Amino acid sequence: MPIFRLNRTWGAAIHDLVMTGVSLPLALILRVGDLSAVSWRLTDLLLYDGLLLAIAAVFFPISGLYRGVWRYASIADLVTLTRATSLVLLVFYVALFLLTRLVELPRSVPIIHEFVLMALLGGARFLYRLLKDRRQVAKLSAKGRQRIPVLLAGAGDEADLFIRASRSSSSVYCAIGLLCEGNGRVGRNINGVQVLGTVDEVAKVVTELGERNQRPHRLVITDSRMDGAVVRRLLDEAERLGLPMARLPRLTELKEGAEDRLDPRPIAVEDLLGRPQAVLDRASMENMVRGRRVMVTGAGGSIGSELVRQVSDFGPASLLLFDACEFNLYSIDLEIAGRHPGLARQAVLGDVRDGVRVHQVIDQNRPELVFHAAAFKHVPMVEYNPDEGVLTNAVGTRQMADACRAAGVRLMVQISTDKAVNPTNVMGASKRIGEMYTQALDLEEAGTGGTRFVTVRFGNVLGSTGSVVPLFQKQLAAGGPLTVTHPEMTRYFMTIREAVELVLQASALGLQSSAYRGKIFVLDMGEPVRIVNLARQMIHLAGLRPDVDVAITFTGPRPGEKLFEEIFHGAEPPLTTERPGILVAAPRFVDVGEMAVVLDELEATCRAHQSDRALAIVRQLVPEFSFVRTAGRIERPAQARDAFVAAQAAVG
Repeated sequence: MPIFRLNRTWGAAIHDLVMTGVSLPLALILRVGDLSAVSWRLTDLLLYDGLLLAIAAVFFPISGLYRGVWRYASIADLVTLTRATSLVLLVFYVALFLLTRLVELPRSVPIIHEFVLMALLGGARFLYRLLKDRRQVAKLSAKGRQRIPVLLAGAGDEADLFIRASRSSSSVYCAIGLLCEGNGRVGRNINGVQVLGTVDEVAKVVTELGERNQRPHRLVITDSRMDGAVVRRLLDEAERLGLPMARLPRLTELKEGAEDRLDPRPIAVEDLLGRPQAVLDRASMENMVRGRRVMVTGAGGSIGSELVRQVSDFGPASLLLFDACEFNLYSIDLEIAGRHPGLARQAVLGDVRDGVRVHQVIDQNRPELVFHAAAFKHVPMVEYNPDEGVLTNAVGTRQMADACRAAGVRLMVQISTDKAVNPTNVMGASKRIGEMYTQALDLEEAGTGGTRFVTVRFGNVLGSTGSVVPLFQKQLAAGGPLTVTHPEMTRYFMTIREAVELVLQASALGLQSSAYRGKIFVLDMGEPVRIVNLARQMIHLAGLRPDVDVAITFTGPRPGEKLFEEIFHGAEPPLTTERPGILVAAPRFVDVGEMAVVLDELEATCRAHQSDRALAIVRQLVPEFSFVRTAGRIERPAQARDAFVAAQAAVG
């Protein structure tokens, strides 16, 4: 593209050359007061000034001086300007030295000349921007355009970006104040907008603005790293003040297109539960996956499909999608075909409970990495069908682990759940058996160079199949009520993307270090969330009032549910790893040979659908399994039952 293609660029170039020509005599006058003090004739001065102009005409365009737009002159343009003027003056004074040896020229002139030229060139650019900005504001006022006053929560880079964007002609927003976390920036300003208080003083700030007839119409969160607990407090306070609440889009949410705008968007449930993003070692994750044959079981499920997406982005040699659900498998295969059309992939229908099929698929395709996400995860469904749940979660995991070991798979990753800790339901107990078996195999393979077995445990995932958030959304769409099992019910939550990122990070960590053999990686889920509070906040987000527009009803805990989930057993104290967001636990060791004998019997009883006998074996393998099944129903131990009855009575 020609450098001087546009008329405005030509105008800028002519301006710069004129200012450059003026800069030399001006620098001399500032230094010596009178040009006669320098032993140059007028013809000499004109000759040297001509040399300077010739050098500037060559090096200004080369330095990228005309790639910036004066209307948006910024620090980056100032850096470019400094580089260009320095280069031009360096070449000029070297040439002048060769011609005159700089005789009788004060040594400070080049330095003064640099500042003069910078002022002449930069001043015009920034003055032009200032005039355009003021003209834009005046134009908006003249049109009588009403802009929406907003209060920004977060006083950082994103707030600065929004304030700048709000001053464009297309913006309908006007930032009238800022809130920060902590007192460090209170009283200061960002781009002319003052930090009026902290996020805990939102009511006070809104009242003060109202007294000045500047009450905001909206509260906008600009800090994408703001803790979920802070967001929840802001939402409650905004609801009390009658302020709609929104947030800025994260940079990762912006597409590559002209339609992207930095406009506030509605608060999502993920924002309420958010936590600072863990720093990920993406290089190690990519090194683990790139160029390798990868298999994902349960590939069409919530976790499995996100695993497939993220793994495919790291450039594996091939991708094997394994699932028992035809439609889910078809959907994720179609998505990856569009996402990475050149990636070798295969969609295989199969059930992890079918040992022959599992061994056949792994023997034929020889994957190097296997991510085992296939499982039955819905607590009540598994509670009502315990033999089916155990057959998938415990026996199916064993089939997969044995097949990986026999085929020499480099790494198998077992996706587990916090419900495996002190399980009170069959789903959790069956997942604990899967954990125990892969742990035992991992320890047995130590020193042999065989398959690594990594187990990763985490809690509830937002938006996953059977989770509470989609249920609440469906109930809200129907007008309510929202059903909560118990007022004290709490759960750990994590977004699907965050969970899978940390699964991949933990997998890379386990593969790199033998110190983690036999241990379980546990994702840091932050603070548990009370389900009834989540229901109330989702009603708020829908613009409705809890218990007024939409009712909340308590239905009582379902079979197998406990009020509080745990991510660590009392006998497995957590240890930190070198990666934030990932902890590690070392539960009790179980001998593989002894466990295999019991699992053979467990498989036989499950396939014979002898539920009571299967549960007895599960209890033998997992002594902490605290539910007792009698006469086809679930009973809690006396202590837990008494606590439950007391909680029910407290609710009234």
